[in-house]
Order: sequence, then structure tokens, then C-alpha cells
Amino acid sequence: MKFQCDFPPQYGYLQESFKNIQSLFAGDNHSIHKARNELKIIDIQGVKTVVKSFKVPHLLNRIVYSYFRRSKAYKSYHNALRLQELTISTPQPIALIECFESGLLADSYFISEYFEYDFTIRTPLLEMLSDREAIFTAFAAYTYELHQKGVWHLDYSPGNILIKRTEDGYQFSIVDINRMEFREISPIQGCENFNKLWASNKELEIMGCEYARLSGLDETLTINEMKRHNDANKRVKNFKKRLKRVLKGDFSTPV
Repeated sequence: MKFQCDFPPQYGYLQESFKNIQSLFAGDNHSIHKARNELKIIDIQGVKTVVKSFKVPHLLNRIVYSYFRRSKAYKSYHNALRLQELTISTPQPIALIECFESGLLADSYFISEYFEYDFTIRTPLLEMLSDREAIFTAFAAYTYELHQKGVWHLDYSPGNILIKRTEDGYQFSIVDINRMEFREISPIQGCENFNKLWASNKELEIMGCEYARLSGLDETLTINEMKRHNDANKRVKNFKKRLKRVLKGDFSTPV
């Protein structure tokens, strides 16, 4: 098996652990997310890390990721480095590890330091926190900063936006960053980036007011654009859910 690894110089002392990442990951039971990919909190020589193991792609994608496109682990690691250059908070990248069998990508991992956060943006979206309006206002300002720096997170959804309360307000940090673009973003385009939050109209109004204030867009236009993109995303998601039920033979009416 061929092994490829990249890491910042300060983590060179962890190279032996990187080489043994497959057995290290398999032997650890601190899983915090398991779906298509799996995340585990693993202590590596005293460093509290989050190790993301990407699902082994099917044969066609193994060929594609081996010869034509960068792997998701590669993109996660290098996007994290780019975000650091732009002074955008994301958990400290520690290593990119790719394992190849018969010349094709098999296991791949992205390792980052564990970020101590209080909650994700999902919490104020679902719970009536006393400072939820302040959080939404700060979040809109943070999103505007991302756009000003040319950062477009393609999976800007509630679970991927971490929040830590600080003496100065709130620190936001983004994760699941393998799907990301770095390009010029106009304020009117930026309104679309709020569409995966599943926020209510009232919550979008709070965010829209702040985004409009910072960007100079008309407030009503900004809020309406956010609502339009939000409604469109919900329609697409709900259609896909209905289609899946039909394909499974479930013709019951959803609650």
C-alpha cells in the first residue's frame, strides 16, 4: 500500500502516528459522527484531534480521485490552509493522509485540532436563546466578512458553523470545508449563501438587516433575496424527500 502524507512543519513529530492512522482510527471508539464519512475525537500524542475518515469511493471515483481530481481529504486540508492565510477561523489543520491500493485511492483522512465550541448555529435556530438575535446579527457580519475575502462555503449548513462565546462576543469557525470556492462574491450573490440554514422569515430578517447595513444593499431587497433562496432550497429538499419515499414505495402523507 502506498502512503502519502502532508502536514505543517510543527506537527512533524506526529509522523509515526500518521503512518499508523488506519489502525489508530479503527481502534478508537470516540465517534462523533458516522454517515457517509466518519469523524472521531482521537488523542494523538497528547494532541486532541478530530480525524475525518472519508468513505472509500466506488471504483470509478477511485480512478478519478487518483488521476484527475484532488481527493476530499486533500481539498479539506488545503482549504484549511487557505482559510488560515485569509485569517478565517477553521480548526487548525494537522495532516492530510491518503492511502493507495494498486495505484488507486483507498482510505483518506483529514486531521485537525479539536476546536472547543459552545454550540453550532443550529442551536439558536431551534432554541429560544436569550441572545439569539445578537448571534444572528453577528453571524450575518461574519458571513459578510467571508464574502469580502472571497470565501464561498458550498455546504454552509447549520452543523458546519461552530460558535464559541467570548468576552468580545462570538467566535465563528467553519468545518466540512472540502467543498469550497475562492472567488469574488457580490453582496447580491452573497444572499444565496444563507439558503441552507432552514431559517424562519423572522430570522432571515435579522440577518438580512445586518448584511444590508454592511454591504450597502437595499434592506428590503436583501431580505427578499435571502427568503427567495431559502424557499427555493426548501422546495428542492422537500421534493427529494418525497421522491425517495415514492421510490421506496411509501405513499403515506408526511406529518
